[in-house]
Amino acid sequence: MPISDCEVRDPRIRRTRQLLHGAFRRLLHTRDFEEISVQEIAEAATVNRATFYDHYTDKHALLEAMVTAEFHRLLEERNVHFDGSCASASAPVILAACDFLAQCSSEGGPNRGRKTFEPLIDAAVTAAIRRVLLEGLSKHGKPKGPSSELVASAASGAIYGAAKEWANTPRRPSSEKFVPVVLALVQPLLVSR
Repeated sequence: MPISDCEVRDPRIRRTRQLLHGAFRRLLHTRDFEEISVQEIAEAATVNRATFYDHYTDKHALLEAMVTAEFHRLLEERNVHFDGSCASASAPVILAACDFLAQCSSEGGPNRGRKTFEPLIDAAVTAAIRRVLLEGLSKHGKPKGPSSELVASAASGAIYGAAKEWANTPRRPSSEKFVPVVLALVQPLLVSR
């Protein structure tokens, strides 16, 4: 199984994956997801098809990796970390999820095929949020209550679900005003340790 884009250290692998991400993004701005073939992605990235398969199993895996990398990039740009010391430390993670989804919905490109890959986006961002929360929760040793993995899974699902609902709401409040609402919902999960 290929290692996650977040864990790649080899500059050659990073460069190839960046080429594939960029090519796929450009194609998604002009065509629907289902219309794009692996061969077209490889050609647009100036790599051969075998190289594509060295990195990703299919275009669904590429999309998931691309979304995960972009969300992690946003977290890094904002220096967002969850240290697990208190539930309110998750507020920057919630804000990042809201802003990321708002950014995704404002990008151009065809939307007819979006329903096809929306579950991949949902899963990728939820997994990225879970990873951030689990990292912080794991720093505090063995929990007294539910496992860190269970808490991180429940909280990441709640955060992403609320952020997605917010992003799909017409005339929604600003993300800064929405964060305390979500924080009140996830706080009991994060302090149940």
